Amino acid sequence: MSLPVVAIVGRPNVGKSTMFNRLIQKRVAIEESTPGVTRDRIYGRVEWTGSEFWLIDTGGLTFEEDKISQEIHRQVKLALDEANLLIFLVDVRSGPVFLDFEIAAMLRKNEKPVILVANKAESANLDASIAEFYALGLGEPYPTSAAHGLGTGDLLDEIKKHLPPGEVQEGKEDLLRVAIIGRPNVGKSSLVNKISGTERVIVTDIPGTTRDSIDLLIEQNGRCYLFVDTAGIRRKSKVEEAVEYYSVLRSIRAAESADVVLMLLDAAEEISEQDKRIAGIAHEAGRAMILVVNKWDKVEKDEKTMDAFRENIRKELAYLAYAPIVFISALTGQRVQRLYELIDYVAEQHAMRVKTSRLNELLEDATAVVPPPTKKGKQLKIYYLTQIRVKPPTFAVIVNDPELAHFSYVRFLENKLREAYGFEGTPIRIVVRKKTKKEDA
Repeated sequence: MSLPVVAIVGRPNVGKSTMFNRLIQKRVAIEESTPGVTRDRIYGRVEWTGSEFWLIDTGGLTFEEDKISQEIHRQVKLALDEANLLIFLVDVRSGPVFLDFEIAAMLRKNEKPVILVANKAESANLDASIAEFYALGLGEPYPTSAAHGLGTGDLLDEIKKHLPPGEVQEGKEDLLRVAIIGRPNVGKSSLVNKISGTERVIVTDIPGTTRDSIDLLIEQNGRCYLFVDTAGIRRKSKVEEAVEYYSVLRSIRAAESADVVLMLLDAAEEISEQDKRIAGIAHEAGRAMILVVNKWDKVEKDEKTMDAFRENIRKELAYLAYAPIVFISALTGQRVQRLYELIDYVAEQHAMRVKTSRLNELLEDATAVVPPPTKKGKQLKIYYLTQIRVKPPTFAVIVNDPELAHFSYVRFLENKLREAYGFEGTPIRIVVRKKTKKEDA
């Protein structure tokens, strides 16, 4: 787990996110000309000529007094503490500005090794402009163009020279990817911070503070978890900025690619249509899911309150009857540690495979209790049941005529599967197929 860490720092709009995406060779951080797009620390893994390290993209430093600027400053300081090496990115086109000198002074006090990188050096005849950055007192500036990839190989070579040897991570195949989704301001970032034990993500009462999907790697009880804190998903009518539009798309993609999804609900608010739509994203993608009711500490309760909440959730999110419900407080930490146990459990259910012989014993018992339906004098014949996939568990029902398989009977078979094998926390897919001539032979 102890790979070296490199942090990219600089003022807004010098190309930090573009450089981050270039070095990790993926489009992870949002790239936008609007200052202040990146607010939290975003992590990516870099591999270069046999070496590996974690790269951190940070928000643009301004040293202003508003709440968001102060939070960004605090996040950058945490990144500086964590990093073994710092990349100070500056803009060749503008030359050194007052903010660059302020940041340089802060980095000198930090006493970590710094590589000064003069970005946006696409055109020739920039030697004089690059030389101006010697005035920052951080040594020779390395000319690069993150947008075009110029000089980034040399930069990686230079990074490699400064890094301590890291230990290769093992057990990556056992890594569980867990996406945290929900409406803005339901406490996703607070939950990430409580899980990690550090202030990894900016938390304010301003909806939309998290713009990117934030990765957090945690080792717990010998297992690795990659928690992904996503931007709050708003109604389409509320998505006005291009940056927010792309961050919402990234949140949807994070949910769709996760092993387990934590769907956060706000205990202090009614379940909304937007909650239903967001949960539906993970359900349609076939992800394992846990319904996490946050801010439970703010609710006045008696011995019947939890049951009443649970009953309401089951009513409002009836299609998620398979998902376990847990009541937590990300603020106080109440029941947060129980999430690991539930995540492991629903991940196992999501990956469960049942032998065909056992499935057909179940099918025989089920059809004896409730015979297959008849339509226009023709009865559905079910030849056998077999599992064809996991994640989510997917079953093929081989029949004489798929049109005779009414959805209510397919639901009956799903309920029998759940009664016999659980499959708690995971949707089940059942595909009805006509028996082929090859299967008859």
